[in-house]
Amino acid sequence: MMLTISTTHEPATDLGYLLHKHPDRCQSFSLSFGQAHVFYPEAGKNRCTAALLLDVDPVGLVRNRKSGPAGEGGSLQHYVNDRPYVASSFMSVAIAKVYGTAMTGRCQHRPDLADQIMPLEARLAVISCAAGEGLLRELFEPLGYALETHRHPLDDRFPAWGASPYHSLTLRSTTTLAKLLTHLYVLIPVLDNEKHYWVGRDEVDKLLRQGEGWLSTHPKKDLIARRYLRHQSHLTRDALVRLTEEDQSDPDATAEAQDQQERQAEAPLSLHEQRLDIVLDALKSAGAKRVLDAGCGEGKLLRLLLRDKQFESIVGMDVSARALEIAAQRLRLDEMPERQRQRIGLLHGSLMYRDQRLSGFDAAALVEVIEHLDPPRLRACERVLFEFARPSLLVITTPNAEYNSLFPSLPAGQFRHRDHRFEWTRAEFEQWASVLAAKFAYRVRFEPIGPIDPDKGAPTQMGVFER
Repeated sequence: MMLTISTTHEPATDLGYLLHKHPDRCQSFSLSFGQAHVFYPEAGKNRCTAALLLDVDPVGLVRNRKSGPAGEGGSLQHYVNDRPYVASSFMSVAIAKVYGTAMTGRCQHRPDLADQIMPLEARLAVISCAAGEGLLRELFEPLGYALETHRHPLDDRFPAWGASPYHSLTLRSTTTLAKLLTHLYVLIPVLDNEKHYWVGRDEVDKLLRQGEGWLSTHPKKDLIARRYLRHQSHLTRDALVRLTEEDQSDPDATAEAQDQQERQAEAPLSLHEQRLDIVLDALKSAGAKRVLDAGCGEGKLLRLLLRDKQFESIVGMDVSARALEIAAQRLRLDEMPERQRQRIGLLHGSLMYRDQRLSGFDAAALVEVIEHLDPPRLRACERVLFEFARPSLLVITTPNAEYNSLFPSLPAGQFRHRDHRFEWTRAEFEQWASVLAAKFAYRVRFEPIGPIDPDKGAPTQMGVFER
Protein backbone atom coordinates (compact mmCIF):
# COMPACT_ATOMS: atom_id res chain seq x y z
CA MET A 1 0.00 0.00 0.00
CA MET A 2 1.78 3.15 -1.14
CA LEU A 3 1.14 6.86 -1.60
CA THR A 4 3.63 9.07 -3.45
CA ILE A 5 3.53 12.86 -3.48
CA SER A 6 5.60 14.75 -6.06
CA THR A 7 6.21 18.38 -6.91
CA THR A 8 8.03 20.36 -9.60
CA HIS A 9 8.05 23.50 -7.47
CA GLU A 10 11.58 24.90 -7.38
CA PRO A 11 13.49 24.01 -5.38
CA ALA A 12 11.48 20.79 -5.32
CA THR A 13 13.25 19.62 -2.18
CA ASP A 14 11.13 22.16 -0.25
CA LEU A 15 8.76 19.20 -0.06
CA GLY A 16 11.03 17.76 2.62
CA TYR A 17 10.56 20.84 4.80
CA LEU A 18 6.79 20.69 4.39
CA LEU A 19 6.59 17.01 5.26
CA HIS A 20 9.15 17.33 8.08
CA LYS A 21 10.97 14.36 6.54
CA HIS A 22 14.53 14.76 5.25
CA PRO A 23 15.03 13.52 1.65
CA ASP A 24 18.36 11.86 2.54
CA ARG A 25 16.85 9.62 5.23
CA CYS A 26 14.53 6.64 5.26
CA GLN A 27 12.29 6.83 8.32
CA SER A 28 10.02 4.20 9.87
CA PHE A 29 7.06 4.61 12.25
CA SER A 30 5.23 2.03 14.32
CA LEU A 31 1.46 1.88 13.94
CA SER A 32 -1.09 -0.37 15.65
CA PHE A 33 -1.54 -2.32 12.42
CA GLY A 34 2.05 -2.46 11.17
CA GLN A 35 4.84 -0.16 10.01
CA ALA A 36 4.93 3.02 7.93
CA HIS A 37 8.06 3.91 5.97
CA VAL A 38 8.87 7.28 4.36
CA PHE A 39 11.56 7.57 1.70
CA TYR A 40 12.33 9.66 -1.37
CA PRO A 41 12.68 7.84 -4.73
CA GLU A 42 13.82 11.17 -6.24
CA ALA A 43 14.97 14.41 -4.66
CA GLY A 44 16.30 16.94 -7.14
CA LYS A 45 15.99 20.65 -7.66
CA ASN A 46 13.38 20.26 -10.42
CA ARG A 47 11.35 17.32 -9.07
CA CYS A 48 10.99 15.65 -5.71
CA THR A 49 8.90 12.64 -4.69
CA ALA A 50 8.10 11.41 -1.19
CA ALA A 51 6.76 7.88 -0.77
CA LEU A 52 4.68 6.64 2.16
CA LEU A 53 4.75 2.84 2.23
CA LEU A 54 2.55 0.86 4.65
CA ASP A 55 3.50 -2.62 5.72
CA VAL A 56 0.27 -3.96 7.22
CA ASP A 57 0.41 -7.10 9.37
CA PRO A 58 -2.81 -9.05 8.54
CA VAL A 59 -2.07 -11.79 11.07
CA GLY A 60 -1.55 -9.24 13.82
CA LEU A 61 -4.82 -7.54 12.88
CA VAL A 62 -6.76 -10.75 13.38
CA ARG A 63 -5.02 -11.78 16.58
CA ASN A 64 -5.57 -8.36 18.12
CA ARG A 65 -9.34 -8.49 17.65
CA LYS A 66 -10.96 -8.36 21.05
CA SER A 67 -14.04 -10.50 20.51
CA GLY A 68 -15.68 -13.08 18.32
CA PRO A 69 -14.20 -16.02 16.48
CA ALA A 70 -11.43 -13.87 15.00
CA GLY A 71 -9.93 -13.47 18.46
CA GLU A 72 -9.67 -17.25 18.61
CA GLY A 73 -7.93 -17.53 15.29
CA GLY A 74 -10.47 -16.24 12.80
CA SER A 75 -11.55 -17.55 9.43
CA LEU A 76 -9.37 -17.74 6.34
CA GLN A 77 -10.98 -14.54 5.03
CA HIS A 78 -9.64 -12.64 8.03
CA TYR A 79 -6.11 -13.61 7.04
CA VAL A 80 -6.37 -13.55 3.23
CA ASN A 81 -7.83 -10.26 1.95
CA ASP A 82 -6.89 -7.01 0.21
CA ARG A 83 -6.26 -4.94 3.38
CA PRO A 84 -2.45 -5.02 3.21
CA TYR A 85 -2.40 -3.85 -0.41
CA VAL A 86 -5.27 -1.39 -1.02
CA ALA A 87 -5.28 2.22 0.18
CA SER A 88 -7.98 2.43 2.85
CA SER A 89 -8.60 3.88 6.31
CA PHE A 90 -5.19 2.43 7.23
CA MET A 91 -3.64 4.95 4.84
CA SER A 92 -5.68 7.79 6.35
CA VAL A 93 -4.44 6.90 9.83
CA ALA A 94 -0.86 6.78 8.52
CA ILE A 95 -1.24 10.20 6.85
CA ALA A 96 -2.45 11.70 10.15
CA LYS A 97 0.32 10.00 12.13
CA VAL A 98 3.28 10.52 9.79
CA TYR A 99 2.30 13.73 7.98
CA GLY A 100 0.16 15.24 10.76
CA THR A 101 2.09 18.51 11.05
CA ALA A 102 1.98 19.07 7.28
CA MET A 103 -1.75 18.31 7.23
CA THR A 104 -2.41 21.06 9.77
CA GLY A 105 -0.63 23.57 7.52
CA ARG A 106 2.43 24.15 9.70
CA CYS A 107 6.08 24.15 8.69
CA GLN A 108 8.45 24.57 11.61
CA HIS A 109 11.68 25.38 9.76
CA ARG A 110 10.14 27.29 6.83
CA PRO A 111 6.83 28.84 8.01
CA ASP A 112 6.49 30.70 4.70
CA LEU A 113 6.13 27.40 2.85
CA ALA A 114 2.99 26.30 4.69
CA ASP A 115 0.69 28.48 2.54
CA GLN A 116 2.71 28.02 -0.64
CA ILE A 117 0.60 27.13 -3.67
CA MET A 118 2.59 24.62 -5.73
CA PRO A 119 2.08 21.98 -8.41
CA LEU A 120 1.47 18.67 -6.65
CA GLU A 121 0.92 15.14 -7.89
CA ALA A 122 -0.36 12.36 -5.64
CA ARG A 123 -0.38 8.74 -6.76
CA LEU A 124 -2.15 5.91 -4.98
CA ALA A 125 -0.80 2.63 -6.31
CA VAL A 126 -4.04 0.72 -5.64
CA ILE A 127 -7.40 1.87 -4.33
CA SER A 128 -10.70 0.03 -4.10
CA CYS A 129 -13.64 1.80 -5.73
CA ALA A 130 -16.34 -0.61 -6.88
CA ALA A 131 -18.43 2.31 -8.21
CA GLY A 132 -15.74 2.99 -10.83
CA GLU A 133 -14.11 6.03 -12.39
CA GLY A 134 -17.31 8.07 -12.24
CA LEU A 135 -17.22 8.25 -8.46
CA LEU A 136 -13.52 9.09 -8.47
CA ARG A 137 -14.22 12.09 -10.68
CA GLU A 138 -17.30 13.16 -8.72
CA LEU A 139 -15.25 13.27 -5.53
CA PHE A 140 -11.99 14.84 -6.69
CA GLU A 141 -12.80 17.01 -9.71
CA PRO A 142 -14.97 19.48 -7.72
CA LEU A 143 -11.87 20.07 -5.58
CA GLY A 144 -9.87 21.14 -8.64
CA TYR A 145 -7.94 17.93 -9.35
CA ALA A 146 -7.07 16.52 -12.76
CA LEU A 147 -7.30 12.72 -12.64
CA GLU A 148 -5.63 9.79 -14.34
CA THR A 149 -7.10 6.40 -13.54
CA HIS A 150 -6.46 2.83 -14.56
CA ARG A 151 -8.91 0.09 -13.61
CA HIS A 152 -7.30 -3.30 -13.20
CA PRO A 153 -8.86 -6.50 -14.55
CA LEU A 154 -9.66 -9.35 -12.18
CA ASP A 155 -7.08 -11.45 -14.02
CA ASP A 156 -5.01 -10.47 -17.06
CA ARG A 157 -5.16 -14.05 -18.28
CA PHE A 158 -8.96 -14.18 -18.27
CA PRO A 159 -10.40 -10.94 -19.74
CA ALA A 160 -13.90 -12.42 -19.74
CA TRP A 161 -13.92 -12.23 -15.96
CA GLY A 162 -14.21 -8.45 -16.29
CA ALA A 163 -12.87 -5.56 -14.27
CA SER A 164 -11.94 -5.60 -10.62
CA PRO A 165 -12.87 -2.85 -8.13
CA TYR A 166 -9.18 -1.85 -8.00
CA HIS A 167 -7.73 1.27 -9.63
CA SER A 168 -4.44 3.11 -9.80
CA LEU A 169 -5.14 6.80 -9.26
CA THR A 170 -3.06 9.90 -10.00
CA LEU A 171 -4.23 13.34 -8.87
CA ARG A 172 -2.73 16.64 -10.03
CA SER A 173 -3.48 20.12 -8.77
CA THR A 174 -1.83 23.43 -7.98
CA THR A 175 -2.68 23.80 -4.31
CA THR A 176 -1.18 23.67 -0.83
CA LEU A 177 0.19 20.43 0.56
CA ALA A 178 -2.10 20.73 3.59
CA LYS A 179 -5.20 20.76 1.39
CA LEU A 180 -4.00 17.77 -0.63
CA LEU A 181 -3.33 15.72 2.51
CA THR A 182 -6.66 16.71 4.05
CA HIS A 183 -8.60 15.74 0.93
CA LEU A 184 -6.82 12.38 0.79
CA TYR A 185 -7.37 11.78 4.51
CA VAL A 186 -11.14 12.21 4.19
CA LEU A 187 -11.80 10.73 0.76
CA ILE A 188 -9.68 7.55 0.74
CA PRO A 189 -12.01 5.77 3.21
CA VAL A 190 -14.99 7.15 1.28
CA LEU A 191 -13.76 5.41 -1.88
CA ASP A 192 -13.06 2.19 -0.02
CA ASN A 193 -16.44 2.46 1.77
CA GLU A 194 -15.01 0.70 4.81
CA LYS A 195 -13.12 1.53 8.00
CA HIS A 196 -10.98 -0.74 10.11
CA TYR A 197 -11.91 0.92 13.41
CA TRP A 198 -15.05 1.73 15.39
CA VAL A 199 -16.87 4.84 14.17
CA GLY A 200 -18.48 6.87 16.95
CA ARG A 201 -19.63 10.43 17.46
CA ASP A 202 -16.06 11.72 17.63
CA GLU A 203 -15.74 10.78 13.95
CA VAL A 204 -18.34 13.44 13.13
CA ASP A 205 -16.14 16.08 14.79
CA LYS A 206 -13.14 14.73 12.91
CA LEU A 207 -14.96 14.85 9.57
CA LEU A 208 -16.11 18.44 10.10
CA ARG A 209 -12.68 19.52 11.30
CA GLN A 210 -10.88 18.07 8.28
CA GLY A 211 -13.67 19.15 5.91
CA GLU A 212 -13.65 22.76 7.05
CA GLY A 213 -13.67 25.18 4.13
CA TRP A 214 -14.56 22.65 1.42
CA LEU A 215 -16.95 19.90 2.48
CA SER A 216 -20.03 22.06 3.08
CA THR A 217 -20.08 23.16 -0.58
CA HIS A 218 -18.98 19.85 -2.13
CA PRO A 219 -21.73 18.55 -4.47
CA LYS A 220 -21.28 15.03 -3.01
CA LYS A 221 -21.17 16.01 0.66
CA ASP A 222 -24.11 13.69 1.52
CA LEU A 223 -22.34 10.67 0.04
CA ILE A 224 -19.04 11.64 1.65
CA ALA A 225 -20.61 11.95 5.10
CA ARG A 226 -22.56 8.71 4.74
CA ARG A 227 -19.58 6.61 3.65
CA TYR A 228 -17.07 8.26 5.99
CA LEU A 229 -19.37 7.49 8.92
CA ARG A 230 -19.94 3.87 7.82
CA HIS A 231 -23.60 4.41 6.89
CA GLN A 232 -24.63 5.14 10.48
CA SER A 233 -27.70 7.23 9.77
CA HIS A 234 -27.83 9.11 13.08
CA LEU A 235 -24.19 10.22 12.73
CA THR A 236 -24.70 11.14 9.07
CA ARG A 237 -27.73 13.29 9.90
CA ASP A 238 -25.78 15.05 12.65
CA ALA A 239 -22.88 15.78 10.30
CA LEU A 240 -25.11 17.11 7.52
CA VAL A 241 -27.09 19.35 9.88
CA ARG A 242 -23.87 20.84 11.22
CA LEU A 243 -22.49 21.27 7.68
CA THR A 244 -25.66 23.09 6.66
CA GLU A 245 -25.39 25.42 9.64
CA GLU A 246 -21.74 26.14 8.76
CA ASP A 247 -22.58 26.77 5.12
CA GLN A 248 -25.38 29.19 5.90
CA SER A 249 -23.71 31.09 8.70
CA ASP A 250 -20.53 32.03 6.84
CA PRO A 251 -21.90 33.86 3.81
CA ASP A 252 -24.89 35.48 5.49
CA ALA A 253 -24.03 36.37 9.08
CA THR A 254 -22.98 39.97 8.39
CA ALA A 255 -23.80 40.28 4.70
CA GLU A 256 -26.63 42.81 5.04
CA ALA A 257 -24.61 45.22 7.18
CA GLN A 258 -21.63 44.95 4.86
CA ASP A 259 -23.71 45.44 1.71
CA GLN A 260 -25.24 48.57 3.24
CA GLN A 261 -21.81 50.23 3.46
CA GLU A 262 -21.13 49.58 -0.22
CA ARG A 263 -24.58 50.77 -1.28
CA GLN A 264 -24.19 54.01 0.66
CA ALA A 265 -20.87 54.77 -1.00
CA GLU A 266 -22.04 54.03 -4.54
CA ALA A 267 -25.68 55.17 -4.37
CA PRO A 268 -25.14 58.75 -5.64
CA LEU A 269 -23.73 57.33 -8.88
CA SER A 270 -26.42 54.64 -9.38
CA LEU A 271 -23.38 52.48 -9.97
CA HIS A 272 -25.01 49.11 -9.30
CA GLU A 273 -27.65 49.69 -11.96
CA GLN A 274 -25.02 50.89 -14.45
CA ARG A 275 -22.94 47.76 -13.85
CA LEU A 276 -25.86 45.44 -14.49
CA ASP A 277 -26.93 47.29 -17.65
CA ILE A 278 -23.43 47.25 -19.15
CA VAL A 279 -22.91 43.58 -18.29
CA LEU A 280 -26.27 42.79 -19.87
CA ASP A 281 -25.24 44.66 -23.03
CA ALA A 282 -21.98 42.69 -23.22
CA LEU A 283 -23.83 39.39 -22.95
CA LYS A 284 -26.44 40.43 -25.47
CA SER A 285 -23.91 41.78 -27.98
CA ALA A 286 -22.06 38.47 -27.93
CA GLY A 287 -25.21 36.61 -28.94
CA ALA A 288 -25.16 34.45 -25.81
CA LYS A 289 -28.20 32.25 -25.24
CA ARG A 290 -27.10 30.11 -22.28
CA VAL A 291 -25.83 32.34 -19.45
CA LEU A 292 -24.41 31.62 -15.99
CA ASP A 293 -24.52 34.33 -13.33
CA ALA A 294 -21.78 33.10 -10.97
CA GLY A 295 -22.24 34.69 -7.56
CA CYS A 296 -25.77 35.77 -8.43
CA GLY A 297 -26.65 36.98 -4.93
CA GLU A 298 -30.29 38.03 -4.72
CA GLY A 299 -30.86 37.76 -8.46
CA LYS A 300 -30.85 41.32 -9.82
CA LEU A 301 -28.96 40.41 -13.01
CA LEU A 302 -31.12 37.29 -13.38
CA ARG A 303 -34.23 39.48 -13.48
CA LEU A 304 -32.79 41.55 -16.34
CA LEU A 305 -31.79 38.44 -18.26
CA LEU A 306 -35.29 36.98 -17.91
CA ARG A 307 -36.81 40.06 -19.52
CA ASP A 308 -34.86 39.47 -22.75
CA LYS A 309 -36.04 36.53 -24.88
CA GLN A 310 -32.55 36.16 -26.41
CA PHE A 311 -31.47 34.33 -23.26
CA GLU A 312 -32.97 30.87 -23.51
CA SER A 313 -31.30 29.27 -20.48
CA ILE A 314 -30.31 31.28 -17.39
CA VAL A 315 -28.67 29.85 -14.27
CA GLY A 316 -27.74 31.71 -11.11
CA MET A 317 -25.26 30.14 -8.70
CA ASP A 318 -24.25 31.30 -5.22
CA VAL A 319 -22.51 29.90 -2.14
CA SER A 320 -25.14 31.48 0.11
CA ALA A 321 -28.28 29.38 0.50
CA ARG A 322 -30.05 32.38 2.03
CA ALA A 323 -29.25 34.59 -0.98
CA LEU A 324 -30.73 31.95 -3.29
CA GLU A 325 -33.90 31.83 -1.20
CA ILE A 326 -34.25 35.61 -1.52
CA ALA A 327 -33.57 35.40 -5.27
CA ALA A 328 -36.30 32.78 -5.68
CA GLN A 329 -38.74 34.97 -3.76
CA ARG A 330 -37.92 38.16 -5.64
CA LEU A 331 -38.09 36.43 -9.00
CA ARG A 332 -41.40 34.85 -7.92
CA LEU A 333 -40.35 31.48 -9.23
CA ASP A 334 -43.35 29.78 -7.63
CA GLU A 335 -45.76 32.03 -9.53
CA MET A 336 -43.89 32.03 -12.84
CA PRO A 337 -45.56 30.48 -15.92
CA GLU A 338 -44.13 27.05 -16.72
CA ARG A 339 -42.58 28.12 -20.01
CA GLN A 340 -40.80 31.02 -18.33
CA ARG A 341 -39.82 28.85 -15.35
CA GLN A 342 -38.03 26.40 -17.63
CA ARG A 343 -35.65 29.18 -18.71
CA ILE A 344 -34.15 29.76 -15.26
CA GLY A 345 -32.50 27.70 -12.55
CA LEU A 346 -30.73 28.37 -9.26
CA LEU A 347 -27.72 26.36 -8.07
CA HIS A 348 -26.19 26.18 -4.62
CA GLY A 349 -22.45 25.81 -5.14
CA SER A 350 -19.01 27.30 -4.87
CA LEU A 351 -16.57 28.67 -7.43
CA MET A 352 -13.78 26.98 -5.47
CA TYR A 353 -14.52 23.51 -6.83
CA ARG A 354 -14.83 21.99 -10.25
CA ASP A 355 -18.52 21.38 -10.95
CA GLN A 356 -19.90 19.75 -14.09
CA ARG A 357 -23.07 21.82 -13.72
CA LEU A 358 -21.05 24.89 -14.77
CA SER A 359 -20.16 23.46 -18.19
CA GLY A 360 -21.99 24.11 -21.45
CA PHE A 361 -22.75 27.84 -21.09
CA ASP A 362 -22.19 30.37 -23.86
CA ALA A 363 -21.32 33.05 -21.32
CA ALA A 364 -20.70 33.61 -17.62
CA ALA A 365 -20.83 36.81 -15.58
CA LEU A 366 -19.06 37.58 -12.29
CA VAL A 367 -20.36 40.92 -11.12
CA GLU A 368 -18.33 42.21 -8.14
CA VAL A 369 -17.31 38.68 -7.07
CA ILE A 370 -13.56 38.21 -7.39
CA GLU A 371 -12.66 40.86 -4.81
CA HIS A 372 -14.38 38.72 -2.14
CA LEU A 373 -11.84 35.89 -2.66
CA ASP A 374 -8.48 35.58 -0.95
CA PRO A 375 -5.53 34.59 -3.21
CA PRO A 376 -5.80 30.77 -2.89
CA ARG A 377 -9.56 30.86 -3.51
CA LEU A 378 -9.13 33.26 -6.40
CA ARG A 379 -6.67 30.89 -8.06
CA ALA A 380 -9.11 28.01 -7.58
CA CYS A 381 -11.89 30.14 -9.09
CA GLU A 382 -9.71 30.93 -12.11
CA ARG A 383 -9.27 27.23 -12.88
CA VAL A 384 -12.93 26.42 -12.33
CA LEU A 385 -14.09 29.06 -14.82
CA PHE A 386 -11.29 29.40 -17.36
CA GLU A 387 -9.92 25.85 -17.44
CA PHE A 388 -12.91 23.63 -16.67
CA ALA A 389 -16.17 25.51 -17.40
CA ARG A 390 -14.64 27.44 -20.36
CA PRO A 391 -17.58 29.50 -21.62
CA SER A 392 -17.02 31.38 -24.89
CA LEU A 393 -17.51 34.67 -23.05
CA LEU A 394 -16.62 35.71 -19.50
CA VAL A 395 -17.58 39.13 -18.14
CA ILE A 396 -15.93 40.18 -14.87
CA THR A 397 -16.41 43.45 -12.99
CA THR A 398 -14.50 44.65 -9.92
CA PRO A 399 -13.96 47.97 -8.10
CA ASN A 400 -11.27 50.39 -9.24
CA ALA A 401 -9.32 51.15 -6.05
CA GLU A 402 -8.03 54.44 -7.47
CA TYR A 403 -11.56 55.89 -7.45
CA ASN A 404 -12.19 55.22 -3.74
CA SER A 405 -10.81 58.55 -2.60
CA LEU A 406 -13.61 60.30 -4.53
CA PHE A 407 -16.38 58.72 -2.44
CA PRO A 408 -17.16 61.26 0.32
CA SER A 409 -18.81 58.63 2.58
CA LEU A 410 -15.90 56.16 2.38
CA PRO A 411 -13.22 56.61 5.09
CA ALA A 412 -9.71 56.95 3.73
CA GLY A 413 -7.92 53.65 3.27
CA GLN A 414 -11.05 51.51 3.59
CA PHE A 415 -12.44 49.10 1.01
CA ARG A 416 -15.98 49.66 -0.23
CA HIS A 417 -17.14 46.41 1.40
CA ARG A 418 -15.87 44.88 4.63
CA ASP A 419 -15.75 41.43 3.02
CA HIS A 420 -13.45 42.55 0.18
CA ARG A 421 -10.09 40.78 0.28
CA PHE A 422 -8.56 43.27 -2.17
CA GLU A 423 -9.46 46.15 -4.46
CA TRP A 424 -7.25 46.55 -7.52
CA THR A 425 -6.01 49.57 -9.42
CA ARG A 426 -6.60 49.60 -13.18
CA ALA A 427 -3.04 48.46 -13.83
CA GLU A 428 -3.34 45.58 -11.35
CA PHE A 429 -6.62 44.35 -12.81
CA GLU A 430 -5.37 44.60 -16.38
CA GLN A 431 -2.19 42.69 -15.53
CA TRP A 432 -4.15 39.91 -13.80
CA ALA A 433 -6.65 39.65 -16.64
CA SER A 434 -4.01 39.69 -19.38
CA VAL A 435 -1.99 36.88 -17.75
CA LEU A 436 -5.15 34.84 -17.29
CA ALA A 437 -6.25 35.39 -20.89
CA ALA A 438 -2.87 34.31 -22.26
CA LYS A 439 -2.75 31.25 -20.02
CA PHE A 440 -6.19 29.94 -21.02
CA ALA A 441 -6.32 31.12 -24.68
CA TYR A 442 -8.79 34.00 -24.32
CA ARG A 443 -8.74 37.54 -25.66
CA VAL A 444 -9.57 40.30 -23.20
CA ARG A 445 -10.70 43.89 -23.53
CA PHE A 446 -11.38 46.41 -20.78
CA GLU A 447 -14.24 48.85 -20.32
CA PRO A 448 -14.92 51.49 -17.64
CA ILE A 449 -18.25 51.60 -15.81
CA GLY A 450 -19.54 54.82 -14.25
CA PRO A 451 -18.39 58.45 -14.48
CA ILE A 452 -14.77 58.75 -15.56
CA ASP A 453 -12.35 60.92 -13.62
CA PRO A 454 -9.42 62.13 -15.77
CA ASP A 455 -6.86 60.98 -13.19
CA LYS A 456 -8.49 58.08 -11.37
CA GLY A 457 -10.60 56.49 -14.07
CA ALA A 458 -14.08 55.01 -13.54
CA PRO A 459 -15.35 53.58 -10.23
CA THR A 460 -15.81 50.09 -11.71
CA GLN A 461 -13.65 48.25 -14.22
CA MET A 462 -14.83 45.45 -16.47
CA GLY A 463 -12.89 42.75 -18.32
CA VAL A 464 -14.58 40.96 -21.21
CA PHE A 465 -12.86 37.64 -22.06
CA GLU A 466 -13.61 35.94 -25.39
CA ARG A 467 -12.25 32.80 -27.02
